[in-house]
Amino acid sequence: MNRFLAPLILLIFSTSMQSQERSADMPKLVVGITIDQLRTDYIDMMQHLFGEGGFKRLIKDGAIYENIDYGFNDITRASSAATIHTGTHPSTHSITSVTRFNKEKKEEYPILSDKNQLGNFTSEKLSPRKIAVSTIADELKSASSGESKIYSVAPTSEVAIISGGHAANAVFWVSDENGKWATSTYYKEVPPFITEHNIKNGIDSRINKLVWSPLLPLSSYDGIPYNKPDFSFKYFFSEDGEKYKNLKRSALINTEVTSIACTIIDKARLGKNRVPDMLNIGYYAGNYKELNVRDYGVEIQDIYVRLDKELETLLKHIDSAVGLNNTFIFITSTGYSKTEARPYGLYGVPTGEFYPRRATALLNYYLMAMYGHEDWVLGYHDKEIYLNRELIKKKELDYEEFVVNSAEFLSQMEGVQDALTSYQILHGDIVAVAPQRRRYNRQYSGDIVLEIKPGWEINYEDKKKENEYVQYNAVPSPLIFIGKDVTPMRVLSPIDATAVAPTVCRAIRIRAPSASKSYPIILKKQ
Repeated sequence: MNRFLAPLILLIFSTSMQSQERSADMPKLVVGITIDQLRTDYIDMMQHLFGEGGFKRLIKDGAIYENIDYGFNDITRASSAATIHTGTHPSTHSITSVTRFNKEKKEEYPILSDKNQLGNFTSEKLSPRKIAVSTIADELKSASSGESKIYSVAPTSEVAIISGGHAANAVFWVSDENGKWATSTYYKEVPPFITEHNIKNGIDSRINKLVWSPLLPLSSYDGIPYNKPDFSFKYFFSEDGEKYKNLKRSALINTEVTSIACTIIDKARLGKNRVPDMLNIGYYAGNYKELNVRDYGVEIQDIYVRLDKELETLLKHIDSAVGLNNTFIFITSTGYSKTEARPYGLYGVPTGEFYPRRATALLNYYLMAMYGHEDWVLGYHDKEIYLNRELIKKKELDYEEFVVNSAEFLSQMEGVQDALTSYQILHGDIVAVAPQRRRYNRQYSGDIVLEIKPGWEINYEDKKKENEYVQYNAVPSPLIFIGKDVTPMRVLSPIDATAVAPTVCRAIRIRAPSASKSYPIILKKQ
């Protein structure tokens, strides 16, 4: 044999073997699970109610981080999901909340709204185009030259679409209108098995028979202190005008999600590819109808008990269909919890109600007295005040002075802790305004950001939105990784939410999303 040919053949063979070894070492399936309002303290308090195959299995075999820190204020399921899957903050990925303010129409609209798309099994017009950067799923699709199959399923459109990213094959959520698994024409796939399920076994065909009552004996629900389970519960969804919305805020929605997720794994043959596939799943762990824990303590415990069983079912199905050794799973909480009203007034604790509509009206009257009889204020949205910039420019007024005067007036209102201008947030001391800056998006956020006093209630007079109860407490929210190369551990120190995306990408040997600057978390002890 030619003396030059033999080393060349050996080099090619060696490179091929190394490539195969690297390919074999990669997970066949990546599963990202986002659990709305999941709390670490609740998992700990309810350990004795769980089986061995759900949360306990995750704690035993996974790397558990007790506190995921999103680094910005006023977290929502949309802004948190986007932060997890892009590896950056709302200031960059642009998903600041569940809704966005329309300055022209002076009203809010879904943040993922896209008038150029139609809905399948829904009238909603949505797409991922408002996500300003790439996601984990996008990078996987790109790295595999389109071969990786990416699916996403969740109760809400925000979590489903954001986790699916721009490049998902198919994305599904439960429609508030009809209970069907809905999607957008943005996505090219609507698998026949989803259509068949919607027609033959949709939630709408079963909701009249769905009943939610405690899974365990009432006396078992002793996980939450200061809550004695004196009364049981039994909820029907058939006669409620918001029956599908209420179902999505009950324990029963998670069963629907698990069923579809397992069907997708089987029917789409996930994990059978030569490159990794990805399945993103959303679950719900908030209180029923987002009402207070004092009155609904048994319900929240039942939600966790049933969620534990759904996680067990999912893990068993993945193990059977793909193998847990071939799967990399990451589980995140949305990092917030809908807080409940407290009877502070009974005990002399300072409290009160802040009325956004009144605040904007008073501000406009004040500005009219100073600058003339005009509509200076466009509206209020998500603790942000939007001023009429075009009018300010037309009248040749000094914008910075105008905004400072407005903020000074607002800061004197009852219930307002502070009022920061956009200039202060973008150009002020980076340490002092860091949480506001990470959430503030130059293109979409308002001119003034309000900070409402803790213990106060934001009262929406028109009742189109549920009132908000202001708490500054950090919510203990877990982050969990489980996979072949993950060393079981429990970490108490907070973990930056922006580190999740690069960590997942490192596990599947692809680059991190385009705006991700954080380093990956080391999951394997050296």
